[in-house]
Amino acid sequence: MTDRGFKVRGLGEVAIRCNDLAAMTAFYEDIIGLGRLPGNASDDIVFFRIAEGFGGHTAVLALFDRTLGTGPDAPTPETGARSSLHHIALSLPFAEQEAAMRWYEANGIPYRVEHFGWIGWRGVFTQDPEGNTVELVAHHPDLETP
Repeated sequence: MTDRGFKVRGLGEVAIRCNDLAAMTAFYEDIIGLGRLPGNASDDIVFFRIAEGFGGHTAVLALFDRTLGTGPDAPTPETGARSSLHHIALSLPFAEQEAAMRWYEANGIPYRVEHFGWIGWRGVFTQDPEGNTVELVAHHPDLETP
């Protein structure tokens, strides 16, 4: 049977369990520029608006304190290369990537740029305070290679 009766139309949420919620919150708010959603489910969770999303569900990034629901002796989440999270990619217009690179440079944030010609994307990669890779990605037809 190939007709499921449903079709995914967008990404609703990415959630990251954090060792240092305050540092991660400051990075995604002050460096990446995401706005916090008003209200909150808990002091141990911070929700950021990524984009409008689909069907009334705002696309969000949720940061969870590592101990939420597990207690203070919860194991430290793996980050960086050992994490099961490879990276998160946030879309923006191609022209704004240059501004992002200038912003990173002005704030001493290291980054690297990669081109993905097979699909016409350029990614500007950096890391959040816990070593997770964050990509600001954009499409440009001139980047597509046959």
